Amino acid sequence: MPFSVGNSARISSNTPAASHLKALRDSTLELNKHQLNLSTGKQINNASDDIANYPTSRILQSRNSTLQSAFQAVADAGNVVNIILESLDNIADLITEIKDSTAQAASGIQGTDEKIALSKAAYRLASQIQTIVDSTVFGGRSLIDGTFSANFVISVNASNSLQTLSVDMGTANPNFNTESGFFDVNAMGIANFAGVLGLDLRELNLTDTNDLGIFSDDNIATTMASLSEALDNITNTAAYVGGFSKRLDSQSEFLTEQITGYKDTISRIEDADVAREQLEIVKRQFMQQTAMQSLSQANVSPQSYLRLLE
Repeated sequence: MPFSVGNSARISSNTPAASHLKALRDSTLELNKHQLNLSTGKQINNASDDIANYPTSRILQSRNSTLQSAFQAVADAGNVVNIILESLDNIADLITEIKDSTAQAASGIQGTDEKIALSKAAYRLASQIQTIVDSTVFGGRSLIDGTFSANFVISVNASNSLQTLSVDMGTANPNFNTESGFFDVNAMGIANFAGVLGLDLRELNLTDTNDLGIFSDDNIATTMASLSEALDNITNTAAYVGGFSKRLDSQSEFLTEQITGYKDTISRIEDADVAREQLEIVKRQFMQQTAMQSLSQANVSPQSYLRLLE
């Protein structure tokens, strides 16, 4: 604590000047601190600024950073799910067209040539299904060829354990709810398309005048029933994947609210009050100037005693 009293006649120890010098140093330090706060926009720039709130602020920042990473992972998962849904919808549309061609072939008015033409047209649609399967890719991984499986981090709990969402598009996933217990839409590579036993879309290209194959009168009813079952399986699988989409939308909204809340809390702890900092700067500048003037006067006073030596 500075004192205003002192014997200015003691030249070897100018106590008033020392007190004013200390006041000047204190004012300068405080001025520098508030100028730093104003320039950085923060009232906590290091641990010494606020020992109590500094750890809290850093913990909140770490948590918020983790949530932002989870938010990005949720967005990636949402992109994967949406791509899968779009592909399954396209495949369902193509199966519907193949089914329509089969229904036309089943009509008694159609001759052998017409049935072969319808079968070949249906085969081209089946080839397009394979193209969709092969080109449904995200991050270099095929999504609906029966091999995709991934765990997406969607949050972190209080003990910092990862909370994940598993997306499994493997052929044996029981959640696809198919009667056969498996699901595979590789139209040009399997004999049981979409989990329907005996439905081989490659046979659409094997029809000729000698053998109409799956478009023959004996087989076409079975082909129609199999295509209907395949369409149901594709729809059930799309519904299963759609459930992920709803959950991810909810999680994305939840994370957005949490991130916003953490940012608001961090701001209240760390961010500087610009108006208050500016007032403190004006105050400290005034105190700095008065301390300098007082120090100057205190240094001049002892010099008057030199006249006694003249």
